[in-house]
Amino acid sequence: MSTVKQKILIVDDEPDILELIEYNLKKEGYQVYSARNGQEAVAEAKKTLPDLIVLDIMMPKMDGIEACRIMRTMPEFKNTFMVFLTARSEEYSEIAGFNVGADDYIAKPIKPRALVSRINAILRRNAPPEDVTDNKLEIGDLVIDREAYLVYQKSVKVVLAKKEFELLYLLASKPGKVYTREVILKNIWEDSVVVTNRTIDVHIRKLREKLGDDVVATVKGVGYKFEAR
Repeated sequence: MSTVKQKILIVDDEPDILELIEYNLKKEGYQVYSARNGQEAVAEAKKTLPDLIVLDIMMPKMDGIEACRIMRTMPEFKNTFMVFLTARSEEYSEIAGFNVGADDYIAKPIKPRALVSRINAILRRNAPPEDVTDNKLEIGDLVIDREAYLVYQKSVKVVLAKKEFELLYLLASKPGKVYTREVILKNIWEDSVVVTNRTIDVHIRKLREKLGDDVVATVKGVGYKFEAR
């Protein structure tokens, strides 16, 4: 970890959960702040400018979904990681969270070791993948050369159509990050009126056929993410 402590804001209305998360993250070397509801979270985030915010969903005064939505409209939080705490039965909440700009979620009940590992992994997304030079990504057995529009897997050239390549490069630029269909459409097809969700599905299927089923994972009801192997 960098010698500069990364800052994390924890937002939950349950004191025991705040204490548990804060203790484990401080032990890991992070600088930790806390808030008890969405309103406090927005105010505290403006003061501390955290690298990552962990938000419970159900809270008084302002819930986590609304707090995330508000912060995502502010330029200073454009690249801040937003992570939700959700119960396993709250799939609808996970989808709502991704739709307002969440990067990931952590399931309750909280297991401290798993929590720390997940947060470490999320913050590593800010670093380039294994090797990024001159628009080239090297991740596991894949080499993705954006300048030459070439992909190699285990040193074997893989032929991709232009949009397949652009979709792969977008997902691989941040392994583990979930991209919603809306974000994918905006980044790859921009304002094309003939593109539908089915178009994305077809391109994902083509990538899996050419690179393997485990390269791109589906997040049900939300979108897709690149799985670093």
